[in-house]
Amino acid sequence: MSSEDGPVDGGAEGAAPEQLALIRESVRKAQAPRAKPRTWRGAALAKELPVARVLVDKGVLHLDRYFDYAVPQELDADAQPGVRVRVRFGAGRHRVREGRREGGGLIDGFLVERLAESDYSGPLAALAQVVSPEPVLSEELLGLARAVADRYAGSLADVLQLAVPPRSARAEQRPSPEPLPPPGVPEAGSWERYERGAGFLRSLATGGAPRAVWNALPGPEWSDELARAVAATLASGRGALVVLPDGRAVARVDAALTALLGEGRHAVLTADAGPEKRYREWLAVRRGSVRAVIGTRAAMFAPVQDLGLVAIWDDGDDSHSEQHAPQPHAREVLLLRAALDKCAFLLGSWSCTVEAAQLVESGWARPLVAVREQVRAVAPLVRTVGDGDLARDEAARAARLPTLAWQAVREGLRHGPVLVQVPRRGYVPRMACANCRAPARCRHCSGPLEGQESGAALRCGWCGRDEAAWHCPECGAHRLRAQVVGARRTAEELGRAFPAVAVRTSGREQVLDTVPGAPALVVSTPGAEPVAEGGYAAALLLDGWAMLGRPDLRAGEDALRRWIAAAALVRPQSAGGTVVVVAEPTLRPVQALVRWDPVGHAVRELAERAELGFPPVSRMAAVSGPGEAVTEFLRTAELPSDAEVLGPVPLPVTTAGRPRRPGAPPPGERWERALIRVPPGSGAALASALKSAQAARMARGPGEPAVRVRVDPPDIG
Repeated sequence: MSSEDGPVDGGAEGAAPEQLALIRESVRKAQAPRAKPRTWRGAALAKELPVARVLVDKGVLHLDRYFDYAVPQELDADAQPGVRVRVRFGAGRHRVREGRREGGGLIDGFLVERLAESDYSGPLAALAQVVSPEPVLSEELLGLARAVADRYAGSLADVLQLAVPPRSARAEQRPSPEPLPPPGVPEAGSWERYERGAGFLRSLATGGAPRAVWNALPGPEWSDELARAVAATLASGRGALVVLPDGRAVARVDAALTALLGEGRHAVLTADAGPEKRYREWLAVRRGSVRAVIGTRAAMFAPVQDLGLVAIWDDGDDSHSEQHAPQPHAREVLLLRAALDKCAFLLGSWSCTVEAAQLVESGWARPLVAVREQVRAVAPLVRTVGDGDLARDEAARAARLPTLAWQAVREGLRHGPVLVQVPRRGYVPRMACANCRAPARCRHCSGPLEGQESGAALRCGWCGRDEAAWHCPECGAHRLRAQVVGARRTAEELGRAFPAVAVRTSGREQVLDTVPGAPALVVSTPGAEPVAEGGYAAALLLDGWAMLGRPDLRAGEDALRRWIAAAALVRPQSAGGTVVVVAEPTLRPVQALVRWDPVGHAVRELAERAELGFPPVSRMAAVSGPGEAVTEFLRTAELPSDAEVLGPVPLPVTTAGRPRRPGAPPPGERWERALIRVPPGSGAALASALKSAQAARMARGPGEPAVRVRVDPPDIG
């Protein structure tokens, strides 16, 4: 009887042979063991290269190495070097089933390479998951991250957290645009103002790798000059990377590049862009769709293909120093990239750091400067007001500004805006004796006394108690003066003195990018100065002694850099531009500002540091923590034979409720800090010794007291 004549609902007895075969196959598959997700128990391994070497995302030094995992057959195609993976980490040897280690917590990582066999003799756990088949970790980026980790005594996982942005699935799904052909060679433009400027561009355009320290002339042309250096590198068929201190500088170079090359030639990598957009831009660079990158310090690791130029602007800015472990500096990372990729290097600034001067003095880089006649033609006139002038000036004793400053403001307002730079933000000033300048201290806790915006009694900045009847314990005087007055207080005073003039402030609460060219008073903290259309007619640099008097090795260098950055926004002397700095004129940084000679100042600073054995001539590291922990750390660390330990010395106690500086001890805890100094050539040995000692402490468990290690600390007192 044919199947068509049989009963329709006859069950298995009446089923067709094809249906019976299908049922038997389904039953057979259901009885077969299925590999469990994340463990892949019972799954077959990849036939070729069944071992994956993985860097797990555990930023602890004693785990700063690769771990081997088995590759399941189903993950074979996607598990390629450079992809993100998830693995089980922390399973013991006793948790082994069917020859495969199981257990442990899921953790992210990067697949570094595939191997035919493992050096590890025990059972391997399997890769749990390939998060994405997108290769994000190239061999070049891995090598750079390893070099940075070794230099700063850090872990490779910590560096890769800085180098590779978090994943966005939506960004990965969007294809990147097709790469554009190389542009034409740009004209030299304002690079002609420098002695070797045109030759530097020609070398970039012809595939060369020049290394230069560029002392930029004052004015707004620096962004266009950086854009032309990038365009010349692109014209040679290579990539370029520029690291800038903040978003405002990035916006200026972005506009200059767009005007010079058009859209689609470069990517912008900043935190302000948001995670998805930033990752999409980063992927375009990684895939080779874009050959030029500009951005803030996170862009120093950008995976530019065929890198031909790395550049950094204003390397003395604090924002170039990363605050997350292992705290690398963008300048040093770009120097490593220039050495590893054998590409061109450009360090540019209006000022000059001691590190930049050392690059020139050692012969590693060439100076890129203008002749003195060109500098004088574009720089403003700089005038000084010292202590002697203030003592003879009745206006300066009665008010905060000397007569010369008032005259400069009044004359400048006739022709345009006037910039006033104040060393600190806010309103509340720290107070001092008007007679002997001894700091005003609280009688209860010795904290600093501060003036209040309401004009009420003084208040302690530590304990908050009011002080109504203060007198100086040094000389007995009762009159007070402000040590450093904030930007808002200064704006208030100037507004009363010039009631018909608009007063604008730029600082931490609100940073202005540009201001119109109309007459106005612009009060700004250092680094927040907006650009004025047509340049400022004049600038006042107030309380210079406050910046020069900081107990820090870089106080003079940093003060000069901040002054020059503000003065560079002022019109040339031929157009009436005037800068008045309230500081002692005999001091070296003030004289360097008057002569507009930051390079000479940096060279002299470098010579003095060489005599004293201070960085950057020597390499230095800071070890801080509780006193006993620091002593134990120094005792167990196998430091180089030529290492010199300075200290330990107590660190200032952080007051609860007040802003905490990076690297400062937790509030209320008493820490000590030791500095370790080695001569040139021993920096790598010092970093290795500190890393080994820190790894040994971490391996003993979480009960160990905290000890922080920082190589090349920016602030050493």
